[in-house]
Amino acid sequence: MSSHSVTIPSTSNPDPGFDIHKVLDKGLELAAHSWEWGTAAEALLDYHNPELSVFSKDPFPGDELPQVDVNQVPSLVYAKEFISAEGEGSTSDPSSLGPSALLLSYLPACARQVRALLHHTPRLSSGAISHRATTPELWSDFIYMAPPFLAHHAVASGDPSLLHGAIQQCLLYGAALQRNAPDTPFHGLWAHILAPEAEPADQDPALWLTGNAWAAMGMARVLAVVRKWGPSSAWMTWQAALEDSVMATLCGAAAAQTKAGFPPAKPHAGLLRNYLDEENASGDAAGTALLAAAVYRMAVLVPGRVDEGLLERADAWREAVRGCVKEDGLVVPVANIVVWQERDVFWRGSSEGQSFVAMMVAAWRDYLKWKEGVGAGR
Repeated sequence: MSSHSVTIPSTSNPDPGFDIHKVLDKGLELAAHSWEWGTAAEALLDYHNPELSVFSKDPFPGDELPQVDVNQVPSLVYAKEFISAEGEGSTSDPSSLGPSALLLSYLPACARQVRALLHHTPRLSSGAISHRATTPELWSDFIYMAPPFLAHHAVASGDPSLLHGAIQQCLLYGAALQRNAPDTPFHGLWAHILAPEAEPADQDPALWLTGNAWAAMGMARVLAVVRKWGPSSAWMTWQAALEDSVMATLCGAAAAQTKAGFPPAKPHAGLLRNYLDEENASGDAAGTALLAAAVYRMAVLVPGRVDEGLLERADAWREAVRGCVKEDGLVVPVANIVVWQERDVFWRGSSEGQSFVAMMVAAWRDYLKWKEGVGAGR
């Protein structure tokens, strides 16, 4: 058990076919970067305290952030150690810790981070905020890091304009990175990096699975805020825009997996490819898990938008991921998060991959509970 492992009473959860606590503990053990700490904190919250998750039925009682006993929330006990983490060249990566910082009532630190994003980070001519701190670069990863934090800060500060700004960032990024034309190959999927001033080696126009998963789940989190916060709950046009972008990503990934002429991914046929548009790219359990989680979240968040075919695909992805969890909880193979251009499998695991699997299990559990309630007429 790692030095960061969290003790929590057992609760009633469906059996995912592996020890989820080992998966979480391994993720905490491997975490070494700001975005990994933030993602681990979200995974802990989603799994252990679903009533505090943005995907809960009422995440903002009285249209405010909930008051919590920090010592009773493993996610916050863990996150408070890392709130001052630097972004290693990225302004947005530390923002992944922002929702935790807000629940911890670290309001001055959160206000500084908002100012850093809005006023001290380069932008492209479109107004899209750079993922990097010194040069204007759009990374699909940004969508999970910054917009959900800005959305939560909007609730904390009672500022609908800030939430509108979070939505706009999602859509500006989508306009630049997402393949939006209906007749475009791999429609709906996201390029990884657009960096107009960077060297060619630092660009990545290919369709990286993890980048697509970051984008889908990040937008789903923003959408949850918009739908569940009173001042924005009637913003139907913006909700529809976010819904359409997420659904295009999920459907695009499903279509890419079965593209005519593409062989099954190796070494596990049920996984999505590390690069979705490359037939020889290896399978990646991490990105597959987060996209499955996004399907389950959207099924509950926007009933009717996710059809049975996509839910069956998410179930198949979940089963494929189950086969990638080792006895000690390590999830492999996954993408190499340091050398993301690597197409071959990576067998040492990643903290974010561990968190993605925990998010998948939490989302699946919450979907099953919701489905049971719908069937019972609740």
